Amino acid sequence: MKNIVLIVILIFNVSISVSQAQNTPKTPFTKMYLNVWNEAAEHCLEVAKAMPEHLYSYKPTDVSKTFGEQMVHIGYTVKLLTKRYVQGMDVKPNTPDASKMSKAEIIVLLEDGFAYTRNVVNTIEQEQLDQLCVMYHSGNTVSRAFALFYVQDHMTNHRAKTNLYLRMNNIQPPEYTW
Repeated sequence: MKNIVLIVILIFNVSISVSQAQNTPKTPFTKMYLNVWNEAAEHCLEVAKAMPEHLYSYKPTDVSKTFGEQMVHIGYTVKLLTKRYVQGMDVKPNTPDASKMSKAEIIVLLEDGFAYTRNVVNTIEQEQLDQLCVMYHSGNTVSRAFALFYVQDHMTNHRAKTNLYLRMNNIQPPEYTW
């Protein structure tokens, strides 16, 4: 019986070690960047949670995206852009329809996109980070490491818009703490 308990403890400890190793970035760059990514993602989730569900359909002008569309765009594109530019995959846009999603579903989409990129940051090798990619819209050639900043910048651009949507509805946006 003691042997079985010891084996179970050993297996448990090994599985924890493997899990922790999978959650530790492999390069000096990604070790530094992970905290930046996590803070940006968490702040975006706070903004998404701050808007009441009945205002997810709010948009300040006829040509603007709704708050929900902005959040779906963020959640969907962080994953798409990570796949395209950081991982070099050939992916085509297929954005979900925000008008058919609840606030809770949109938050899950955001969490999924952020977790996907976080996993890539944790697992990508230096060789991949050093590879070059061409940015679709600008034609600029950058490293895949630099492309992570593009993914974050794109999120920040749309999150900033949603901060204004909150203010236009007399809701104080969550404080940015970075």
